[in-house]
Amino acid sequence: MDFQLSEEHRLIQQTARRVAKEVIAPRAAEMDITGEYPHDIFKAFKDTGLTGLTIPAQYGGSGAGMLALALAVEEAAKYCCASGLMLLLSALPSQPVMIGGDERQKQWIGNGIASGEIKGAFCLTEPNHGSDAGSLETSAKKDGDDYIINGEKMYISGGTVADYIVCFARTNGTPGPRGIGAFIVETKSPGFNVAGQDRKMGVRGVPTADIVLEDVRVPRENLVGGAENQGFNHAMLTLNSCRPVVGARGVGLAEGAMTYALEFARQREAFGKPIADLQAIQFMFAEMAIAIEAARLLVYQGAWRVDQGLYSREHAAYLSIAKAFATETAVKVSSDALQVLGAQGYMMDHPLERHYRDARQLMIVEGTSQVQRVVIARALLERELVYP
Repeated sequence: MDFQLSEEHRLIQQTARRVAKEVIAPRAAEMDITGEYPHDIFKAFKDTGLTGLTIPAQYGGSGAGMLALALAVEEAAKYCCASGLMLLLSALPSQPVMIGGDERQKQWIGNGIASGEIKGAFCLTEPNHGSDAGSLETSAKKDGDDYIINGEKMYISGGTVADYIVCFARTNGTPGPRGIGAFIVETKSPGFNVAGQDRKMGVRGVPTADIVLEDVRVPRENLVGGAENQGFNHAMLTLNSCRPVVGARGVGLAEGAMTYALEFARQREAFGKPIADLQAIQFMFAEMAIAIEAARLLVYQGAWRVDQGLYSREHAAYLSIAKAFATETAVKVSSDALQVLGAQGYMMDHPLERHYRDARQLMIVEGTSQVQRVVIARALLERELVYP
């Protein structure tokens, strides 16, 4: 068992760390205030090759894998969780195509994402169907060699800037997951509308959108893999494979919050000495470090599993454990770090109130903490997760 990163992984980590310090950190507070998508940060990711980490080499990427992406996301999220999400969005809308697409689709989406020439969005959630994705109502009806898509998708990260979406829609009226297909829909298509942009508590630098599709005509060759009934499977495998990277956002955020609070505690004096000398404060930092180290190991292990192809249903519990623990760690650590600063931590003069708001999103997106526990409990009961 080797806990050392490869030379390639270390170089990717160093590159992402440099971009985070030089490009992301100076812009993080402004992004949160304006809520505008930071094209300059995306360009930095593009120019350093970080947008193609999970895209195989034959489709234009580096093929470095999900662990590499987790490392890069962790570095970005130390300063700005929204920037970590930007990197995650190189994988989330491309994974369904890499998993289930045909050769033409993989070349199209893979090369576009890896080069940074196109951005994508993953469109699963609907007004009446979040966690219950198998009951979605968006429809895709055949019309000659095309499909006509009608429906509404909500809380779509990056939806305002996407060049294409992967839209999950019911193809044949069959109820439940078996009646769902996945479609590559170009956002310039007639009938595609960004109906609204959400007013969010945090992660404001990557807007989320309400997307309405009204008689959007999509050619049959844009049906992922040409299979009308595999869309739900593509969606679940995508979510499984990306969960460690959501966890990496949590790990990075927690690291950034603790580091900031620790430096503050070294400088801030009370009762005649720095508050870092107070045992009550020291124990808070010790607890933060314990949780961060445990979360990092779970996230790295989860991402490694994905890179080994271990992200199907029988392996999902390990990925859910990583996601749940790391995201809940982000909430707890950011809260405790804010507490160390006292009243100052509650003010926008410091980044901790932003970290705290951003962290709270992580326990909801890509499967809530409760959904992760359903996955874990099911694996235990069905003996997929066993402790002999």
